Amino acid sequence: MITKFQGKRISSLLGILPETVSNFDDEADNYAFPVRQTMRLKKIMGYHQHRLAKETSTVSDFAVFGLQYMLNNHWITREEIGAVVVVTLCPDHFVPHISNIVQAECDFNTDVICMDIAQGCCGFLLGMMQSFMLLDHLGDKKVVLINGDVLSHKVSKRDRNDFPLIGDAASITIIENSTDAGPVYFEMHMDGKRGNALIIPAGGFRMPSTEQTAVMTDQGDGNYRSLDNMHMDGSEVFNFVQTEVPPMLQSAFEREGKSVEDFDYFFFHQPNRFMLQKLAEKAHLPKEKLPMNLVENYGNSSGASIPITAILNAREDLISRNNRCCLSAFGSGLAWGAVFIDVGNLEHCELISSAL
Repeated sequence: MITKFQGKRISSLLGILPETVSNFDDEADNYAFPVRQTMRLKKIMGYHQHRLAKETSTVSDFAVFGLQYMLNNHWITREEIGAVVVVTLCPDHFVPHISNIVQAECDFNTDVICMDIAQGCCGFLLGMMQSFMLLDHLGDKKVVLINGDVLSHKVSKRDRNDFPLIGDAASITIIENSTDAGPVYFEMHMDGKRGNALIIPAGGFRMPSTEQTAVMTDQGDGNYRSLDNMHMDGSEVFNFVQTEVPPMLQSAFEREGKSVEDFDYFFFHQPNRFMLQKLAEKAHLPKEKLPMNLVENYGNSSGASIPITAILNAREDLISRNNRCCLSAFGSGLAWGAVFIDVGNLEHCELISSAL
């Protein structure tokens, strides 16, 4: 899908992080590998520390905490909200949906549209697309886009391939109509044939969770996990990103008559520093414009990684001036996409922590 949107802007960004910090050095003994060997990954992959939610905390907890912060600090009023869009891989329940839980907890009007989308790595891009389309029918109302995951609950702490990079977090983006906003280029691709490269095998209706699916076993490479745990085939995902993303970006630049010099920032999904470095080299992107430091500070926060990376690295610029940005995400689905959008002169832009 390739399309353009007109008259839409991001007006505020909020990132919400759990307070609990887990250090990579302290986790080295969890794994069935020599500690010295494990520590080599620290420099290569950019591992340092990540944020982990409490076992009892859910995405709706972070969403409500963030929205109450916005409401209490007059970022937005309840009357201005026309829709709540939640993008997550971690529902509180099968039913009701997180967006309805948020609506209830925040006491939003019954005419507020509530919508949940199941998506991970590309969740911010798909959430923006849905928000833009809703705005065509909401007049002067705004969309609250919530991206959040607590995937540490689904990753084995004895799996060195997956656990060190996971970071729990949520983001809230306020999106609205604006006659002053420039055009937004949007491109998205999907390939479900390779979807098993990132999977949680058990827990749905195809394979319900049982005592058997919870049994931890050695996967043959020294990593222990169960069928209830998330797993990413690192080699498959790495090859997918290096193969699909650079030509997509190049064709998008050519189609829009753009070059890398036309962009102030490249805010990309944050799988790990190594993958982003190789992607920057393959796509000929300037590394000084492409932040790669989310995993080492907070972990890979799934669909919230792009807004949190933007806040972490460019908060002052996003508030003080307009910035031409290329957003790109790639991962679960498998899916990959890109958005060219002006982001700046934000009313609010902040990163906060919660005891959740």
